[in-house]
Amino acid sequence: MDGAELIAAVRDGDTEAIRRLTDAGTDPDTATEDGLPVLCTAIASYSVEVAEALTEGGADPDRPLPDGTTPLLRAIEAGSPAVFEAVQGDDLGLRLRGPAGERALATARSWYERSRTAAGERTRVPDDEYHHVDELVLDGRRVRAGHGAILTDLEWALRLLTPVDELVDRAVRCPEPDHVDWSAVAWVLSQRRSPQTRSAVVAYRRHPDPAHRRFVLDVLRFGALSGRSARNSYERENAELLADWSAEETDAGVLAAVLSVFTDHEHPAMEAVGLRHAGHPDPRVRAEVPFALCTWGSPLTPVARETLLALVRDPDARVRACACHVLGDWYDHTAEVREALLSLLRDPEVRGRAATGLAACGDGTPAVADALYALLDEEDLLLRLEVAYGLAKRNDPRTEEAYRRVGPTGPGFEDDHRLGEHFWYRERQRNASADAER
Repeated sequence: MDGAELIAAVRDGDTEAIRRLTDAGTDPDTATEDGLPVLCTAIASYSVEVAEALTEGGADPDRPLPDGTTPLLRAIEAGSPAVFEAVQGDDLGLRLRGPAGERALATARSWYERSRTAAGERTRVPDDEYHHVDELVLDGRRVRAGHGAILTDLEWALRLLTPVDELVDRAVRCPEPDHVDWSAVAWVLSQRRSPQTRSAVVAYRRHPDPAHRRFVLDVLRFGALSGRSARNSYERENAELLADWSAEETDAGVLAAVLSVFTDHEHPAMEAVGLRHAGHPDPRVRAEVPFALCTWGSPLTPVARETLLALVRDPDARVRACACHVLGDWYDHTAEVREALLSLLRDPEVRGRAATGLAACGDGTPAVADALYALLDEEDLLLRLEVAYGLAKRNDPRTEEAYRRVGPTGPGFEDDHRLGEHFWYRERQRNASADAER
């Protein structure tokens, strides 16, 4: 089958056409005018989705090229972890056993040193939806400097246990959690569950540089996100560590991160830790306090409730929003909490969060329904949608009007529970009419 159409689709970034053509039998390794397979075109242009579509369609990342490299090696040189992941294919660790793996590692190490020490201008660009990387020029070629992340991923794929200190140095060289090197190292260390690795990582909790301490927290966070199995989860040990750390940390930014990770755990001192920092001068810390005051499965204690009611009047909007979030989730239908949430509907910086909490709660008092209805003139589509949802849940007779005033929502809302509630409201109305006629 003629590959010209595939070449055009690759250059246009048309992944649907690529999948259609490869499914129909077009050679996914079709060569362009330079004799290189189209996968190399995707790599050179950092077209992640195109590279992924070609690889899934059967393009060979290990195909020998005229210069003695392979598409996989070219992806390593290009320095984009996202592109490297897109082209690596299945069973990377098995495929790269022996000389192939040694060459891939040597390539990654060489380019890491070159990009790390290169002089000249660097431009920050997004590498994927969540992470950034620098672009620079080496030997007249523009590359991305994500070779540290690629090297880290390769080492882990080959189950090479790089010393923890070396990995941490690699991460904090660019001390930003959304940098590709930082993120890759944090993820790999979170997967290395041996007591030796954990001990070496958490030792950085006392490092004088705040970036090193923040890095420990990202490793702990990734470890919690990747699943809590009974084997080497360190759930209890990490909770104790974080409880102690919260009493000792002096950097406000790091302390806020400690509290953020701590509140993902269960610990008997959770509320006490939150109360200790409720009056902290830094709003980043105060914004984490509300989540420490809600004990899952139990109602708010009186002191936690009073503290939250104070925090909804905090001068910082983020603190007010977080306190509102927790009060809404633990809404006790008392007049005091109701008035606090209703007051936040008049706060333009927190109004959306307050509307979400009040819409979802079971408070059927007219004051709540009327306050929600009054927001239907707001320009914010999501805010109007929350109002309509809240009125529908209450079987409010203004529901149909509310959904009309929401207007068209467009793509992305097909499975939205707030639109789904409109259907159930109509079902309840039809059932009620049928019952009345019997």
